[in-house]
Amino acid sequence: MLLAFDVGNTNIVLGVFKDSNLIQNWRLETDTNKSADEYGMIINQLFNYENLSIKDVEDVIVSTVVPSVLYTLQHLSMKYFKRRLIVIGPGIKTGIVIKYDNPKQVGADRIVNAVAAYAKYGGPLVLVDFGTATTFCAVSENAEYLGGSIAPGIKISSDALFEKTSKLPKVELEKPGKVICRNTIESMQSGLVYGHMGMVDFIIKKMKKELMEFSKTGKTPTVVATGGLANLINSGIDSIDYVDKLLTLEGLEMIYRKNKGRWK
Repeated sequence: MLLAFDVGNTNIVLGVFKDSNLIQNWRLETDTNKSADEYGMIINQLFNYENLSIKDVEDVIVSTVVPSVLYTLQHLSMKYFKRRLIVIGPGIKTGIVIKYDNPKQVGADRIVNAVAAYAKYGGPLVLVDFGTATTFCAVSENAEYLGGSIAPGIKISSDALFEKTSKLPKVELEKPGKVICRNTIESMQSGLVYGHMGMVDFIIKKMKKELMEFSKTGKTPTVVATGGLANLINSGIDSIDYVDKLLTLEGLEMIYRKNKGRWK
Protein backbone atom coordinates (compact mmCIF):
# COMPACT_ATOMS: atom_id res chain seq x y z
CA MET A 1 0.00 0.00 0.00
CA LEU A 2 0.98 3.63 -0.53
CA LEU A 3 0.30 6.25 2.15
CA ALA A 4 -0.01 9.77 0.69
CA PHE A 5 -0.01 13.07 2.63
CA ASP A 6 -1.29 16.38 1.27
CA VAL A 7 -0.17 18.90 3.91
CA GLY A 8 -1.74 22.34 3.77
CA ASN A 9 -1.61 25.26 6.18
CA THR A 10 -5.00 24.37 7.66
CA ASN A 11 -5.51 20.64 7.06
CA ILE A 12 -3.60 17.46 6.33
CA VAL A 13 -5.42 15.13 3.96
CA LEU A 14 -4.05 11.61 3.90
CA GLY A 15 -5.06 8.62 1.85
CA VAL A 16 -4.19 4.96 1.41
CA PHE A 17 -3.81 3.46 -2.06
CA LYS A 18 -3.84 -0.23 -2.90
CA ASP A 19 -3.08 -1.22 -6.51
CA SER A 20 -3.53 2.46 -7.55
CA ASN A 21 -7.01 2.59 -5.98
CA LEU A 22 -7.76 5.02 -3.16
CA ILE A 23 -9.27 2.77 -0.50
CA GLN A 24 -9.52 5.24 2.39
CA ASN A 25 -8.86 8.91 3.17
CA TRP A 26 -9.00 11.19 6.20
CA ARG A 27 -8.67 14.89 7.03
CA LEU A 28 -6.71 16.12 10.06
CA GLU A 29 -5.93 19.58 11.40
CA THR A 30 -2.42 20.76 10.58
CA ASP A 31 -0.65 21.24 13.91
CA THR A 32 3.00 22.26 13.78
CA ASN A 33 3.30 21.50 17.51
CA LYS A 34 2.39 17.83 17.17
CA SER A 35 5.26 15.37 17.34
CA ALA A 36 5.89 12.41 15.05
CA ASP A 37 4.68 10.10 17.83
CA GLU A 38 1.41 12.03 18.22
CA TYR A 39 0.71 11.87 14.49
CA GLY A 40 1.81 8.22 14.52
CA MET A 41 -0.71 7.31 17.20
CA ILE A 42 -3.52 9.12 15.36
CA ILE A 43 -2.71 7.38 12.07
CA ASN A 44 -2.45 4.00 13.80
CA GLN A 45 -5.92 4.50 15.31
CA LEU A 46 -7.36 5.52 11.92
CA PHE A 47 -5.86 2.41 10.31
CA ASN A 48 -7.19 0.15 13.06
CA TYR A 49 -10.69 1.62 12.78
CA GLU A 50 -10.73 0.73 9.06
CA ASN A 51 -9.15 -2.70 9.64
CA LEU A 52 -5.95 -1.66 7.91
CA SER A 53 -2.42 -2.45 9.06
CA ILE A 54 0.45 0.04 8.99
CA LYS A 55 2.72 -2.95 8.32
CA ASP A 56 1.23 -3.15 4.80
CA VAL A 57 2.42 0.37 3.87
CA GLU A 58 5.23 -0.01 1.31
CA ASP A 59 5.97 3.68 0.72
CA VAL A 60 5.02 7.11 2.06
CA ILE A 61 4.80 10.22 -0.15
CA VAL A 62 4.07 13.84 0.75
CA SER A 63 3.23 17.14 -0.88
CA THR A 64 3.58 19.99 1.59
CA VAL A 65 3.48 23.79 1.70
CA VAL A 66 4.35 23.74 5.42
CA PRO A 67 8.12 23.17 5.78
CA SER A 68 7.92 22.96 9.59
CA VAL A 69 5.79 19.79 9.34
CA LEU A 70 8.17 18.08 6.91
CA TYR A 71 10.75 17.02 9.50
CA THR A 72 7.97 15.58 11.68
CA LEU A 73 6.63 13.49 8.79
CA GLN A 74 10.14 12.33 7.84
CA HIS A 75 10.64 11.08 11.40
CA LEU A 76 7.14 9.57 11.39
CA SER A 77 7.79 7.67 8.16
CA MET A 78 11.05 6.15 9.36
CA LYS A 79 9.80 5.22 12.84
CA TYR A 80 6.34 3.87 12.06
CA PHE A 81 6.64 2.66 8.46
CA LYS A 82 10.39 1.96 8.17
CA ARG A 83 10.42 3.93 4.92
CA ARG A 84 12.26 7.05 3.78
CA LEU A 85 9.67 9.76 3.08
CA ILE A 86 9.24 10.64 -0.61
CA VAL A 87 8.91 14.43 -0.92
CA ILE A 88 7.52 16.19 -4.00
CA GLY A 89 10.11 18.73 -5.12
CA PRO A 90 12.82 19.50 -7.69
CA GLY A 91 14.06 16.44 -9.55
CA ILE A 92 10.78 14.53 -9.31
CA LYS A 93 9.38 13.41 -12.67
CA THR A 94 5.86 14.81 -13.14
CA GLY A 95 5.24 15.03 -16.88
CA ILE A 96 4.35 18.72 -16.46
CA VAL A 97 6.57 21.40 -18.02
CA ILE A 98 6.75 24.35 -15.61
CA LYS A 99 6.83 27.74 -17.36
CA TYR A 100 7.02 29.79 -14.14
CA ASP A 101 9.84 32.37 -14.02
CA ASN A 102 11.31 30.41 -11.11
CA PRO A 103 9.90 26.85 -11.08
CA LYS A 104 11.08 26.35 -7.48
CA GLN A 105 8.56 28.97 -6.34
CA VAL A 106 5.54 26.94 -7.47
CA GLY A 107 3.84 25.18 -4.56
CA ALA A 108 4.15 21.41 -4.71
CA ASP A 109 0.38 21.02 -4.31
CA ARG A 110 -0.24 23.10 -7.44
CA ILE A 111 1.96 20.84 -9.56
CA VAL A 112 0.45 17.69 -8.05
CA ASN A 113 -3.03 19.00 -8.86
CA ALA A 114 -1.93 19.75 -12.43
CA VAL A 115 -0.62 16.20 -12.87
CA ALA A 116 -3.88 14.63 -11.72
CA ALA A 117 -6.19 17.02 -13.54
CA TYR A 118 -4.32 16.74 -16.84
CA ALA A 119 -4.39 12.94 -16.63
CA LYS A 120 -8.13 12.89 -15.85
CA TYR A 121 -9.51 15.77 -17.91
CA GLY A 122 -6.88 16.67 -20.52
CA GLY A 123 -5.91 20.25 -21.35
CA PRO A 124 -6.19 23.17 -21.43
CA LEU A 125 -7.19 23.50 -17.79
CA VAL A 126 -8.01 26.06 -15.16
CA LEU A 127 -7.49 24.60 -11.67
CA VAL A 128 -8.95 26.25 -8.58
CA ASP A 129 -7.86 25.02 -5.14
CA PHE A 130 -9.93 26.30 -2.21
CA GLY A 131 -7.44 25.94 0.63
CA THR A 132 -6.07 28.43 3.15
CA ALA A 133 -5.35 30.49 0.04
CA THR A 134 -7.48 30.20 -3.08
CA THR A 135 -5.14 29.42 -5.96
CA PHE A 136 -5.83 29.51 -9.68
CA CYS A 137 -3.57 27.61 -12.10
CA ALA A 138 -3.47 27.46 -15.90
CA VAL A 139 -2.30 24.35 -17.76
CA SER A 140 -2.01 24.23 -21.55
CA GLU A 141 -3.14 21.37 -23.81
CA ASN A 142 0.54 20.41 -24.05
CA ALA A 143 0.85 19.79 -20.29
CA GLU A 144 2.61 23.12 -19.64
CA TYR A 145 2.08 24.77 -16.27
CA LEU A 146 1.77 28.41 -17.35
CA GLY A 147 1.22 30.14 -14.01
CA GLY A 148 -1.76 31.51 -12.15
CA SER A 149 -3.13 33.68 -9.36
CA ILE A 150 -3.16 33.48 -5.57
CA ALA A 151 -5.89 35.10 -3.47
CA PRO A 152 -6.76 35.03 0.24
CA GLY A 153 -8.95 32.06 1.05
CA ILE A 154 -12.46 32.67 2.29
CA LYS A 155 -11.54 31.49 5.82
CA ILE A 156 -8.58 33.92 5.97
CA SER A 157 -10.94 36.73 4.98
CA SER A 158 -13.42 35.68 7.65
CA ASP A 159 -10.73 35.52 10.33
CA ALA A 160 -9.42 38.94 9.32
CA LEU A 161 -12.87 40.49 9.73
CA PHE A 162 -13.21 38.98 13.19
CA GLU A 163 -9.68 39.83 14.35
CA LYS A 164 -9.32 43.33 12.87
CA THR A 165 -12.73 44.77 13.75
CA SER A 166 -13.91 45.33 17.30
CA LYS A 167 -17.62 44.59 16.88
CA LEU A 168 -17.87 41.93 14.16
CA PRO A 169 -18.30 38.32 15.36
CA LYS A 170 -16.87 35.08 13.98
CA VAL A 171 -19.44 33.49 11.65
CA GLU A 172 -20.10 30.15 9.98
CA LEU A 173 -19.22 30.10 6.30
CA GLU A 174 -22.58 29.49 4.65
CA LYS A 175 -24.86 31.21 2.18
CA PRO A 176 -27.50 33.44 3.78
CA GLY A 177 -29.66 33.24 0.64
CA LYS A 178 -29.68 36.98 -0.03
CA VAL A 179 -27.36 39.97 -0.23
CA ILE A 180 -29.70 42.52 1.35
CA CYS A 181 -29.38 41.21 4.89
CA ARG A 182 -31.00 42.57 8.04
CA ASN A 183 -28.51 41.42 10.68
CA THR A 184 -24.74 41.49 11.12
CA ILE A 185 -24.11 37.75 10.89
CA GLU A 186 -25.98 37.30 7.61
CA SER A 187 -24.45 40.50 6.24
CA MET A 188 -20.97 39.10 6.90
CA GLN A 189 -21.86 35.72 5.43
CA SER A 190 -23.21 37.45 2.34
CA GLY A 191 -20.09 39.54 1.83
CA LEU A 192 -17.70 36.65 2.50
CA VAL A 193 -19.40 33.90 0.50
CA TYR A 194 -20.93 35.85 -2.38
CA GLY A 195 -17.90 38.15 -2.58
CA HIS A 196 -15.63 35.11 -2.90
CA MET A 197 -17.93 33.64 -5.53
CA GLY A 198 -17.70 36.83 -7.54
CA MET A 199 -13.91 36.93 -7.30
CA VAL A 200 -13.60 33.28 -8.33
CA ASP A 201 -16.00 33.69 -11.23
CA PHE A 202 -14.15 36.77 -12.54
CA ILE A 203 -10.65 35.23 -12.36
CA ILE A 204 -11.82 31.97 -13.98
CA LYS A 205 -13.42 33.83 -16.90
CA LYS A 206 -10.34 36.03 -17.40
CA MET A 207 -7.98 33.06 -17.14
CA LYS A 208 -10.02 31.06 -19.66
CA LYS A 209 -9.84 33.98 -22.09
CA GLU A 210 -6.06 34.27 -21.72
CA LEU A 211 -5.64 30.51 -22.12
CA MET A 212 -7.70 30.49 -25.32
CA GLU A 213 -5.56 33.33 -26.70
CA PHE A 214 -2.42 31.36 -25.81
CA SER A 215 -3.73 28.12 -27.29
CA LYS A 216 -3.11 27.31 -30.95
CA THR A 217 -6.32 25.30 -31.14
CA GLY A 218 -8.60 27.77 -29.36
CA LYS A 219 -10.06 24.92 -27.32
CA THR A 220 -12.20 25.98 -24.36
CA PRO A 221 -10.41 25.17 -21.09
CA THR A 222 -11.95 22.78 -18.59
CA VAL A 223 -12.32 24.21 -15.08
CA VAL A 224 -11.64 21.85 -12.17
CA ALA A 225 -12.01 22.81 -8.51
CA THR A 226 -10.70 21.07 -5.42
CA GLY A 227 -10.27 21.85 -1.73
CA GLY A 228 -12.47 21.90 1.32
CA LEU A 229 -14.81 24.74 0.30
CA ALA A 230 -15.10 23.88 -3.40
CA ASN A 231 -18.70 22.70 -3.14
CA LEU A 232 -19.81 25.83 -1.27
CA ILE A 233 -18.41 28.18 -3.92
CA ASN A 234 -19.47 25.96 -6.82
CA SER A 235 -23.08 26.06 -5.60
CA GLY A 236 -23.36 29.74 -6.54
CA ILE A 237 -21.46 30.03 -9.85
CA ASP A 238 -21.57 28.36 -13.26
CA SER A 239 -17.93 28.65 -14.29
CA ILE A 240 -16.68 25.43 -12.63
CA ASP A 241 -17.06 22.24 -14.68
CA TYR A 242 -15.93 19.63 -12.14
CA VAL A 243 -15.40 19.48 -8.38
CA ASP A 244 -12.76 16.86 -7.57
CA LYS A 245 -12.12 16.86 -3.81
CA LEU A 246 -9.40 14.17 -3.84
CA LEU A 247 -7.43 15.53 -6.77
CA THR A 248 -4.20 16.11 -4.83
CA LEU A 249 -4.10 12.61 -3.35
CA GLU A 250 -4.66 11.10 -6.78
CA GLY A 251 -1.88 13.27 -8.21
CA LEU A 252 0.51 12.03 -5.53
CA GLU A 253 -0.23 8.42 -6.47
CA MET A 254 0.30 9.19 -10.18
CA ILE A 255 3.66 10.86 -9.48
CA TYR A 256 4.65 7.91 -7.29
CA ARG A 257 4.04 5.52 -10.19
CA LYS A 258 5.98 7.76 -12.61
CA ASN A 259 9.02 7.66 -10.32
CA LYS A 260 8.66 4.25 -8.68
CA GLY A 261 11.76 2.71 -10.27
CA ARG A 262 14.10 5.35 -8.87
CA TRP A 263 13.08 4.67 -5.27
CA LYS A 264 13.68 0.91 -5.35
